[in-house]
Amino acid sequence: MVFMKIKDVKMITIRDWNKCVQEAYGRPYNFQQQNGCQDRGNFQLEVPGEVDDFENDTVPEIVNGKEMGVSFKAWLERNPKQKIKDQKYDYELKLWWARNFYPNVQMVANDLHMNGFLPAGEYLISIDW
Repeated sequence: MVFMKIKDVKMITIRDWNKCVQEAYGRPYNFQQQNGCQDRGNFQLEVPGEVDDFENDTVPEIVNGKEMGVSFKAWLERNPKQKIKDQKYDYELKLWWARNFYPNVQMVANDLHMNGFLPAGEYLISIDW
């Protein structure tokens, strides 16, 4: 007889993850758009987990710029309504937050856990678009 090792994980859809983060922090957030856009699939997350926060306090205010990711502190401190340089359309600000000005996902998960919004455990964020 063959035995398989099975473990329970909690699955969160990308839509539910984004909605939770947006509601908890009141800022634009779209995990799928981060790191040059996430592929379809599952992203594994251990809560709480070890993390190295991004070092940047800011990134150039260019939608789809090469620099991405900011410290959790910087993300929390920036006013989400503050326009970016040379902004012409409202959607540019939302895209910049989603694709360039975002915190490390593990930092977010750890903070949600610390504040009682996310129980400890293993999670998969199901990315589908």
